[in-house]
Amino acid sequence: MDSGSGGALRRRVERAAELRALRVSGLTLQEEQELAAAEEKERDLRARFDEATRAEYLIRDAMAQGKFDHLKYAGKPIPGLGETYDPDWWVKGLMQRENITGMGPKAILLRTEDAGLDARIGELHSEKQVRELLEDFNARVVDARRQLQGGPPVVTETRDIEAEVRRWVERRAALAAAVAEQETQQTPEIRRPWWRRIWSGS
Repeated sequence: MDSGSGGALRRRVERAAELRALRVSGLTLQEEQELAAAEEKERDLRARFDEATRAEYLIRDAMAQGKFDHLKYAGKPIPGLGETYDPDWWVKGLMQRENITGMGPKAILLRTEDAGLDARIGELHSEKQVRELLEDFNARVVDARRQLQGGPPVVTETRDIEAEVRRWVERRAALAAAVAEQETQQTPEIRRPWWRRIWSGS
């Protein structure tokens, strides 16, 4: 039996199975013909449109039904779009969504702490406190680099303590100068009474 006759036989068997199913379902010959015509029409429509056109049609149909009306980021920027790839994005996202603090891989915790370290240093009141904070931070960074427990690599740099202390002193001096200038601008000059000026000879 050649392949052509085998294909024809297969089609006849499939058609006979369809007819048996139709008889079981109780369709008449006219209903069967209408169903076959509708299926043929749908096949013609599918053949006429390519995948891109079909996808565009489905999107427009979904928009018309209002399926895109209440999306989470509708009219808002998508978070993380345009940023450089971060291999730890999923851990950071989980910690941010669940508001987890103090837990997670050391690499992530140290990176997060490093980002807020300048603000913490600015709140300290003495050079000794600044040195103690930086020494503790550097020790934890070095310790995390030494441990071989897997997880993301530790890329956080240690801080130069002397340079950070100089920056802290400069910031404090600039802040004190700004406060003093603001106070002099706000405090009006108090003029002494005329008799005191004459008495003092000025």
